[in-house]
Amino acid sequence: MAREFAPPRELVFAAFTQPALVQRWPLGPDGWTMPVCAMDLRAGGQYRWVWRNADGREMGMGGIYREVAPPARLVFTEKFDEAWYAGSALITVEFHERAGKTRLTQTIRYDSKQARDSVLASGMERGVAVSYDRLEKILAARGTFANRGGRRDKTR
Repeated sequence: MAREFAPPRELVFAAFTQPALVQRWPLGPDGWTMPVCAMDLRAGGQYRWVWRNADGREMGMGGIYREVAPPARLVFTEKFDEAWYAGSALITVEFHERAGKTRLTQTIRYDSKQARDSVLASGMERGVAVSYDRLEKILAARGTFANRGGRRDKTR
């Protein structure tokens, strides 16, 4: 998946790595929140996210950071508590800046072709698009978050 954002990559990277910001945008469809966002942002560090919808249903997942190279690259694993696809995934997010804008490229490698195909058939692309649209709005108001959520340690 790829998307271009207007702000420089340091700000886009911050939106992926600062818990107070992460809790605001990768929520999928409207009606979900992220009450748990724990991130130990270092190679070998773990993260844990839990989403909750308006009915109180929760969905959790987590993984391990394999590479953290600010502001250019993140590599981490992903495994859901209640697996909706078989196995786990390895996610690489790259942040490339050109002329003050950031091109974000996210590559997801699944354990099998069947897992990949099942995720693609699920419509997850729509949820990602909604989340990236939300991120774009947050980044457009970047002055409101530039000094918020600067912690990059274990946070809930």
